Amino acid sequence: MPASVLTCPRILVAGLGGGSGKTIVSLGLARAFTEHGLSVQAFKKGPDYIDAKWLSLASRSDTTNLDPFLLSSDVLRNLFWSRARGADLALLEGNRGLYDGKDVEGSCSSAELAKLLNCPVIVVADCTKVTRTMAAIILGLTAFDPLVDIRGVVLNRTAGCRHQNILRDSIEKYTDVKVLGILPKLSENPIPERHMGLISDAEHERDPFAAIAGCLRDNADLDACLAIARSAPAFHGELAPLYPTAPAGKSVRIGVARDAALWFYYQENFEALRHAGAEIVEFSLLEDSAVPGVDAVYMGGGFPETLAQGLAANAAMRESVRGLVHAGMPFYAECGGLMYLSRELLYGGVSYPMSGVFPLTTKVFEKPQGHGYMSSVVSAPNPFYVASTRLTGHEFHYSRCIDVENVSSFVFKVERGQGMAKGCDGVLFRNCLAGYTHMHALGNPSWAGNFVAAARVYRDARLAGHPCPDIRL
Repeated sequence: MPASVLTCPRILVAGLGGGSGKTIVSLGLARAFTEHGLSVQAFKKGPDYIDAKWLSLASRSDTTNLDPFLLSSDVLRNLFWSRARGADLALLEGNRGLYDGKDVEGSCSSAELAKLLNCPVIVVADCTKVTRTMAAIILGLTAFDPLVDIRGVVLNRTAGCRHQNILRDSIEKYTDVKVLGILPKLSENPIPERHMGLISDAEHERDPFAAIAGCLRDNADLDACLAIARSAPAFHGELAPLYPTAPAGKSVRIGVARDAALWFYYQENFEALRHAGAEIVEFSLLEDSAVPGVDAVYMGGGFPETLAQGLAANAAMRESVRGLVHAGMPFYAECGGLMYLSRELLYGGVSYPMSGVFPLTTKVFEKPQGHGYMSSVVSAPNPFYVASTRLTGHEFHYSRCIDVENVSSFVFKVERGQGMAKGCDGVLFRNCLAGYTHMHALGNPSWAGNFVAAARVYRDARLAGHPCPDIRL
């Protein structure tokens, strides 16, 4: 493609660490600018599904995840600009602390993302029980990597006028960083949290964004924030297509289990499947009585444990899923999908029957059983990945299979991460593959094409009246 010159106002909202308040600030800015009439394209740095969903609601746009571990620099840059061009503002929310990455060099940090995209940074700082020291912290952030363009700071959880004045005066005296806002302590979190972070929007009855946006309008200089975003330089370079050209031939239908129980999906995964020749058909494990007329099924992650009673009560759907798996329909399941495909789910001291595809019991614990990036090698034939393929992904699960001795072999040899058992992830029955790995299609480009090809094998066998074979690449 010819060289491009692309422009879009953009800022990255970072924090000193997790829990600093960057999500609340990001949500407030997104809604405030949206209500001001700007088209805001939101992005979430990292693999997080929940924060991304809240950003989508606040900005009234589909949020895109940008993760330097899951995606190469070229793919990440292409993805950003494919979403950002044409928007009035690209608002990126970082994760963890600004310089926190997966190693001592800060690889995959919010700072590295900001440099890759030439994006100005606004830092959100929790000022609980600190005054002048905050100036030293801000000064240290700017000196740590001069290539990171830190343009402003929002002071969060301030106690009162005296506290606020000392903070502002100290930062302005000792640094060149502009104080863009001073937020008071909130009496309660507008969006409650639980074991995997913020609760999902499906479980939150009221719209919290008006109050959050009002807090930012009252306590921050939004015009200054927008001016910083508009100072971001243009991009000069070439953009490549995100997806390969769709193959010829009649499309297949891939069902997606999507409801309050399972909703952890990247929109790029759906796009990749469509470009490979699939029609996406959504259905509910909670409300529908059977899987619709499709050629394959994709089951993402979510909160099956909090909806376990409803999932267990829908015996017709559990039987439909089990019957189709036994008939050879391709199923691809991640985390929550694995839990649903297991024999039973233990949560809060109660046992809930699941679909029973795998002879496994998953139990939910109080602490994470796997959390972070994953790197694996495909070590066994299956319908979705060629053997020896390197797979990148992430995991975040409080559940664990407590009887993995019932699994004779695993599909993925895990080199980084926990998986279903130390060093192992991915179980296979017929053409159904399930594990704890969450995968991004743009980081694993063969997945979508193989998924669609497997669906065609099943469709053609069904139309011919033949049993579907076990598909192995």
